[in-house]
Amino acid sequence: MSNYIQRVRENLKKHIDVEPELFDLYVLLVFTRGHQTTWEDVHDAWSIWQNNSNPEHKSIVPFDVLSEEVQKMDEEYADAIKLTAEIINPRDITF
Repeated sequence: MSNYIQRVRENLKKHIDVEPELFDLYVLLVFTRGHQTTWEDVHDAWSIWQNNSNPEHKSIVPFDVLSEEVQKMDEEYADAIKLTAEIINPRDITF
């Protein structure tokens, strides 16, 4: 039997494939932001992850400084997080 974290992880994994540490931050967004997750939330999570390995990366800037093209790169991840939150509401999981 999987726990509530594993259930969310399993569902989100169906929609996105990223590095494990970044994936964990996206799982956290399912719990904390859910269907209200924005592209900016995804960018902030990515920036935290990227800062650990490449703190000089040119895209580690506030979201509104990014070009629209770069901002749009966060859309698929935000959509996957929102979809997971809708399919498996973490607060409604019962045991």
